[in-house]
Amino acid sequence: MKFTFTEKRMASSEDLRAYAMKKIGKLDKLFKNEADAYVTFSIERGRFLAEITIRDNGMFYRASELTNDMYASVDSGVAAIERQIRRNKTRLSKRLREGALEREAIPVYAPADEAEEEFKIVRSKRFSIKPMSPEEAILQMNLLGHEFFVFKNMDSDDAISVVYKRHQGGYGLICDDGADD
Repeated sequence: MKFTFTEKRMASSEDLRAYAMKKIGKLDKLFKNEADAYVTFSIERGRFLAEITIRDNGMFYRASELTNDMYASVDSGVAAIERQIRRNKTRLSKRLREGALEREAIPVYAPADEAEEEFKIVRSKRFSIKPMSPEEAILQMNLLGHEFFVFKNMDSDDAISVVYKRHQGGYGLICDDGADD
């Protein structure tokens, strides 16, 4: 597994990085190919935040844990990613290594000032959009912990589509070709 460490508002020790590599490295046995792990250490309001993202074969697994001890945050993050994988094991079985599963953050919404007329883009992202089924897009959205996910819909001739979580429960699908999926 390839590791990339980022530190925000703190400096991490070699011991902490080695500990994270050891704990997160244990997840490597679940993946067919070498996965990439992105680990961010930071301090928020006197508490330690460990954000772990693992990228494998176009799939992302993400966990963010905030505790009073950075080592505990790493442990909780690894456990959360393991739970994500095990919870979705039937859907992920074709993407993970054979036999890998045989043994057993709330976004903050700040409403904009109604008098403000200027729309200000504060962050921009670029990413490749991969063809997948709506079910696979919902799985990917849930693994990332997002409210929506943009993808090329294999069921609609690779039309750009969006799946999203509905407030009333369930999921919604928006297609650019007017399909009634």
